[in-house]
Amino acid sequence: MSDDARLERLRALREQAQAGGGADRLEAQHARGRLTARERLELLLDKGSFRETDQFVTHRTHDFGLEELRFLTDGVVTGWGTIEGRLVYVFSQDFTVFGGSLGEAHAKKICKIMDMALKNGAPLIGLNDSGGALIQEGVVSLGAYAEIFLRNTLLSGVVPQISAIMGPCAGGAVYSPALTDFIFMVRSSSYMFVTGPDVVKTVTREEVDFESLGGADVHAITSGVCHYVAQTEADCLYMIRLLLSYLPQNNMEDPPLVPATDDRLRTEQALNHLVPDDASKPYEMRDAIRLIVDHGVLFEVHERYAPNVIVGFARLGGHSVGIVANQPSILAGVLDINSSDKAARFVRFCDSFNLPLITFVDVPGFLPGTGQEHGGVIRHGAKLLYAYCEATVPKLTVITRKAYGGAYDVMSSKHIRGDLNLAWPSAELAVMGPDGAVNIIFRKELTEASNPEARKAELASDYREKFANPYIAASLGYLDDVIEPSETRPRLINGLEMLSNKRAANPAKKHGNIPL
Repeated sequence: MSDDARLERLRALREQAQAGGGADRLEAQHARGRLTARERLELLLDKGSFRETDQFVTHRTHDFGLEELRFLTDGVVTGWGTIEGRLVYVFSQDFTVFGGSLGEAHAKKICKIMDMALKNGAPLIGLNDSGGALIQEGVVSLGAYAEIFLRNTLLSGVVPQISAIMGPCAGGAVYSPALTDFIFMVRSSSYMFVTGPDVVKTVTREEVDFESLGGADVHAITSGVCHYVAQTEADCLYMIRLLLSYLPQNNMEDPPLVPATDDRLRTEQALNHLVPDDASKPYEMRDAIRLIVDHGVLFEVHERYAPNVIVGFARLGGHSVGIVANQPSILAGVLDINSSDKAARFVRFCDSFNLPLITFVDVPGFLPGTGQEHGGVIRHGAKLLYAYCEATVPKLTVITRKAYGGAYDVMSSKHIRGDLNLAWPSAELAVMGPDGAVNIIFRKELTEASNPEARKAELASDYREKFANPYIAASLGYLDDVIEPSETRPRLINGLEMLSNKRAANPAKKHGNIPL
């Protein structure tokens, strides 16, 4: 065979691999309003940066007629490229080939890329569009999934792992994304469920459609499985690029530092009047955060799930940071089962990847009630406590108003290795609110008083005078300073730089036993 013939053969095979399941199936994918596997990679990665691996791979199955159906790439496009010039490893499942179903060869391609991400310390991004296991391969396909799950676990905390759900993902196809750090979904196009509507109807008699069972909004609001919801696939891929701009390549690197174009010494007088005088009145914590961080940009995570706590990424003086904040406009910022889980997972992610934690505190305690107690609020609240105690990254805390009860301890207090703990003059640090405390401490006196309501008001006023301020805690060293709200931004930036060489370690152990 001549050199020209060899080249022609190579080019023909490459064209065949590019064609996926064929022109008809590519058109059908577009008719569903979805991009192809390769089009998604073109939008995700820097132009011209993608380098494909294993494009000539095919499945090795001979049963059920599959020996007559072989497609190059075997339903998944794998390789590496760059995002804003930084290396990432990617796989993009091709729904036009066997519906993106995963078999042995398909999984081996993904595993190879995962191993490269681990070895070379770069993020892994999976664009998932799969109907699940390739049934014709039987238990082999199940073993193939397990190989991926193992690697998801080994990569966890070493490199960032991001999953985008670009179509229906069912059965085993949902567990790999569930093991990654962030899940993106596309509204009216993405679905995740362990068992589909037909199986649910057979087993439980429930009538449910794809959207109500496992759509993007269900997982963003109710289950908490999904971290980000996009309107379109293009928006989804852009959001992944944006997320990565805050993250380091791996756990051995610091987060990226961008030139600070927002005045590092900027003060905001509006912060001095943000917290209402009436401690029972709500306010929007995001307003405080946006006045403090660079350019007012908060890239929130899990925005619609457990909204009584806010978590997300921002920059302070060009430094990437993780933000955790109680939200007093939702349930008074109380901690409950879901918000504790949400915040704990975010804290542990930030600690894994060297992102300093900025915590804004306005918390009246944990949500009371039989539903919470029976649901295990003790166990779930302990997850957040554990996460903060375990974290060794710089931890900076600002108490804006209430810090009551055990929730005061949990929210990155000085006692659990908070590095810089500041408070506004409006801060209230106490075991509980004045009314509740007076009812307990002075129960007998109030019962015997000629005017219980007047006496209660008087006692509550005395309690408030003593505890509804930050100065007792400051006198004990539990706070490093009480500051004017307007100066919060420069004080936090200064604190970050003071802590830039922080060294801290936990006792030597295999791993702790977080109360899951």
